[in-house]
Amino acid sequence: QVQLVESGGDSVPAGGSLRLSCVASLYTSGSRCMAWFRQAPGKEREVVATISSDSRVDYTETVKGRFTISRDNAKNTMYLEMNSLRAEDTAMYYCAIDLHRNHACYSGASQYDFWGQGTQVTVSS
Repeated sequence: QVQLVESGGDSVPAGGSLRLSCVASLYTSGSRCMAWFRQAPGKEREVVATISSDSRVDYTETVKGRFTISRDNAKNTMYLEMNSLRAEDTAMYYCAIDLHRNHACYSGASQYDFWGQGTQVTVSS
């Protein structure tokens, strides 16, 4: 069992910034693919960004240039720096870990083994 705990969600005006954190209980989490997903009311969960064990990253098109995913393996922590936030970024944000891969990370939610409880991001226009 792996526990993931997100924090950092908040309500901000459009154009604002937030930094989300995800702490993993698994000390080897640094050697696994991790990802941030989000889910808005009435919509399917979608990938926001993925990061491999060697910090290769990938982003969904709508956040490229605005969001930055990173990880600090010494702290078993993953981050999502979000800038120039838009109303359409409003969602519950989840972190997830894929215990079976460390590179070429998948973007599909079904590939991930454990999830955090989510942290709410609300952007007002």
